[in-house]
Amino acid sequence: MISFEAFRWRRAQHLADEIKKPAVNIQRSVEIREKGEPEIFGPPRKRVFVSLLLVTGLVLVGLAFLLWWVPYVGLSNIHRSLPLIVAIVFAGLVLFGLGGALTLVFTIIRGKNLFFNRRIRGVVIRILFPLLVVVGRCFGISKEETRRSFVAINNKLVLAETKKIRPEKILILLPHCLQHHECGVRITGSVDNCKACGKCKIKDLVALSEKYNIPASVATGGTLARRIVVQKRPSVIVAVACERDLTSGIQDSYPIPVFGILNNRPFGPCYDTDVNMELVEEGITTFLESVGGDAKGSGTKGARQAGS
Repeated sequence: MISFEAFRWRRAQHLADEIKKPAVNIQRSVEIREKGEPEIFGPPRKRVFVSLLLVTGLVLVGLAFLLWWVPYVGLSNIHRSLPLIVAIVFAGLVLFGLGGALTLVFTIIRGKNLFFNRRIRGVVIRILFPLLVVVGRCFGISKEETRRSFVAINNKLVLAETKKIRPEKILILLPHCLQHHECGVRITGSVDNCKACGKCKIKDLVALSEKYNIPASVATGGTLARRIVVQKRPSVIVAVACERDLTSGIQDSYPIPVFGILNNRPFGPCYDTDVNMELVEEGITTFLESVGGDAKGSGTKGARQAGS
């Protein structure tokens, strides 16, 4: 029999071990920040999303066949024409799904708006993305990689249905982690509070907002971001964030198109992050109703580069 004192000692030791775990994670985060160890990611790959889409289509075809074949004998006992009717129904569903998948693939490849493009974007956002995350895990593809590919595909679809918009109907939505960690100025209420010290990219983004007369806002999280979108009611959002926040923001903002730009994280996640200013400006000029000829051309090219 274990004495009560021995049980208490073991319990205390277990709790001490549990307390040490987050401390190890915090120490690792501090080491990353001190050493400047960056999170390194390659460019988002559209082929990941397209490959998962095709694999998912084949899996659904197989499931449809099994759902028809398994009860085949029983259906023929009810009525000899019933298996044929069920086969036609399943074939119609399969063809509809494959047709939608092929339409999506051709839209991605051509970069032009095909019919029902907005509805296709809705299907990708609401149905296909969660499904492809599960399929990707089965093939050893990380959730982050699938998210990056999803952002790239979403950008392609947004560009395919793009119409020129007045500056005041575009919203630049930024994450709070772009602000320097030592800055005590509150910019979530208004980016105009920025003192333009130059320690972070907020200064450059505010200047970009003023240059094109486009509203810009900083959000500390998804709840505040949704509130900003409801208040501003933009026609297009140019958003900067990490993979997780971009994918959730794209889903929450639908049907408003969101052009996503992934941030850079030289000191780890959510700490003094950075962003490619050229991509932000080129993304903005793609949607503007009227800009200079050079800016307009480079904007479309750069935005498509961000969506590649």
